[in-house]
Amino acid sequence: MITATGAMIGLAVAIVLIVKKFNPAYSLIIGSLLGGLLGGAGLTDTVSFMIKGAQGMMPAILRIVTAGVLAGVLIETGAANKIAETIVDKMGENKAIFALVISTFILTAVGVFIDIAVITVSPIALALAKRVNISKTSILIAMIGGGKCGNIISPNPNAIAASESFNIPLTSVMFAGIIPSIVGIVITVIIASSLTRKGVKIVDSDIEVGTEIKEKPSFAASIIGPLFAILLLALRPIANIVVDPLVALPVGGLIGCIAMGKIKNINEYCKSGLSKMIMVAIILIGTGTLAGIISNSNIKDIITALLSSTGAPAFLLAPLSGILMSAATASTTSGTAVASKVFGPSMISLGVKPLNAAAMIHSGATVLDHLPHGSFFHATGGAVNMEIKDRLLLIPFESLIGFVLTVVSTILFGIFGL
Repeated sequence: MITATGAMIGLAVAIVLIVKKFNPAYSLIIGSLLGGLLGGAGLTDTVSFMIKGAQGMMPAILRIVTAGVLAGVLIETGAANKIAETIVDKMGENKAIFALVISTFILTAVGVFIDIAVITVSPIALALAKRVNISKTSILIAMIGGGKCGNIISPNPNAIAASESFNIPLTSVMFAGIIPSIVGIVITVIIASSLTRKGVKIVDSDIEVGTEIKEKPSFAASIIGPLFAILLLALRPIANIVVDPLVALPVGGLIGCIAMGKIKNINEYCKSGLSKMIMVAIILIGTGTLAGIISNSNIKDIITALLSSTGAPAFLLAPLSGILMSAATASTTSGTAVASKVFGPSMISLGVKPLNAAAMIHSGATVLDHLPHGSFFHATGGAVNMEIKDRLLLIPFESLIGFVLTVVSTILFGIFGL
C-alpha cells in the first residue's frame, strides 16, 4: 500500500508541472512515478500500478477516439457553427444571454467538446454582444455555464469515462444530468444577466477573433448526425437493444456527413476529429497512471474514514471526490475518470448505487475543472480575447454554476436516492 503522503506529493508535483506548462500527460506520469516511489512502493511495483491504471482507461479511450468521427464532422462541416447561429438568430437580440447559454448547451449536449463549443459560439457572441452592449465577462460566463450544463448530458469523454468505470449505459449517465442541467441553465442565465454591464467591455478589434466564414449546411442537415447517434444510444433503455458508443457515435457522424452531402470529405473530417480526441486520449493515459497510484494508496480510506467520523452520509464521497479530482487535474474528463476509478469501488461497498455514484461524481467534476493549470481556462479566455487577469475573475462564477449542478445531483441521487 502506497502512503497517502507519497501519493499526494506525486499529485502536487503533477499539478505544479502542468501549471509550469509542461506537457500534461508527461506531468501526470512523472507525478505518478514520484508518488509511488515516495509512497513506499519499489520501482517495480510503482511501474506495475501505473500500467494497470493506464490499462483500466483503455476501454474509455477507445470509445473516445471513435467519438472523434462525430466531433470532426460537426466542426469541420460548419454544422456546429450553423446550430449555434440558428439558435441565436431565432431567439433574437432581446434574449441574447439566453440564446448564448442554449447554443453552447446544445453543442456540448450533442457531442462537441465544451472548449470547442465556446470557441465555435464566441464569434457570434462577440458580434451580438457588441450590438446590444453586453460585456465580454457576461457572454463568456453564459457560454461556459451553458457548456457545463450540456456537458453532463452529453456523449462526451467525461460521460464515457463515468459509464465505463461503473459499467453502466452511457445513456443512463446522460439522462441523470437532465434535471441538474435545467437548473444550471436557469442559474447561468441569472448570473450572466447580472454581469451584462460589468466586467470587460467589447471593442471593435475583438469582433475579428475567430470570424472565419465558410459555407454552412442547413440547420436540419446539421442536427441529423448527433440526433441519430443519441437515438442509437437510447435504444438500450427504450427497446433493450445495446448499441455501444464505439459504434453509435461514429455512425452518427457518418449519417450526418451523408445528410449534409459531404460524404466525399469523410476522411478529412475523421482526421480532424482524431486530432482533437488524441490529446484527450493521451492525457487519459497519464491520468490512468495517476489513478493506479492513488487507488493503491490509502487516500480513499482516509477520506472515507474522515466522512464516517463526522457522521456524513457515504454518498457525499461521490461529489467530493469529483470536485477534488477535477481540481487536481483541471479537467472534467480526467477528474471524472480518476474519481470513478479510485473511489468507485469504495462507494459501491458502502451501498451507493453505481448510477447514483456516477451522476454525483460527474456533476462534481464540473465545479473546479476550469482552474488555470488546465487547457479549458486558457482556451475559453482566448476565444473572446480576454486577458488572464480578467479571466481569473470569472472562476468564482464558474464554480458556482458547477456547485449548483452538484448540489441538485446530490439531492436527487444522494438524499432521495433516485
